[in-house]
Amino acid sequence: MQDLDKALADIVAIRSQIARDTTFRGVGAATIAATGGLALACATGQALWLGDPSVRTGLFFGLWVAAALAAFAMIGIEAVRRTRRLHSGLADAMVWNAIEVFLPAAGAGACLALVIARFAPQEVWMLPGLWQVLVGLGLFASARILPRGVQGVGAWYLLAGLGVLAFSAETRLLSPWTMGLPFLVGQTWLAAIVHHGARAYDDGL
Repeated sequence: MQDLDKALADIVAIRSQIARDTTFRGVGAATIAATGGLALACATGQALWLGDPSVRTGLFFGLWVAAALAAFAMIGIEAVRRTRRLHSGLADAMVWNAIEVFLPAAGAGACLALVIARFAPQEVWMLPGLWQVLVGLGLFASARILPRGVQGVGAWYLLAGLGVLAFSAETRLLSPWTMGLPFLVGQTWLAAIVHHGARAYDDGL
């Protein structure tokens, strides 16, 4: 019985290692591009109808949190469906591996928002830039499971976040475009990389 348990444990370890070393193909380019369009729509809507975001910070960030949750839902649903189809027996391990890669950055972003809102509400202008920096770090961490070139998108988010922080530091005002435009560019670029990676994979079959 001990030999059987050991063999099963070895199989699980091998499958986990294979999942870590396999490029994750569970997210399609169209869905990633759609999340960039969602960011643009949110920024446009806020610019047209919200008024001064610095006066209505709760609504400003509430809409962006809702957009982020919608984007996560879109990507998550597609990831589960595509992974089961493309990665077959490794599907569960691949999905959990992707979650483990992105969860620290997402959790840190949520905690930053809560802490700043509770203890330093006058510094909420920093959140857009900080969130972009965290997205960049999350993409750097995911480089081993996503197609080659994702590091460039990570660098974009990192530099965009730092640029937003530097730009906003003078006025300490919020703008929907400091969220919408960086995410539109980053998600469109990421979608192009995923699309190119999928075509390269199909050509290699």
